[in-house]
Amino acid sequence: MTEASTAKQLLADATNSDVAAVPADARIGSFERWYSLAHMRLLLSMEQRIGRELDPDEVVQIESLETIIALLQACDRVPTDRAIAPVD
Repeated sequence: MTEASTAKQLLADATNSDVAAVPADARIGSFERWYSLAHMRLLLSMEQRIGRELDPDEVVQIESLETIIALLQACDRVPTDRAIAPVD
C-alpha cells in the first residue's frame, strides 16, 4: 500500500467514512467529517502506523491529506531506532 492510499485509509477510518468519500484535496475545515474528534482519532492511528508518538511540530502540520502523505513518507525514511512501542 502506498503512502497516499494509507493516508486516505487512515483519514477514512478516523472520519468513519468510506475511502471513496475522502476527497483528494481533503483539508481539516473543508472536509465536513474531519472535525476535532476525528482529528484526534487520526493522530492516534498515525502514531500506531509509524510506531512512535508524533512530536508537536508534526501534529500542527497535519491539516490536509497531502500533509498526512508527506509525514508518512518522511517517517518511512527515518531510522527505526526512533520508533517506540505501538500505542494500545
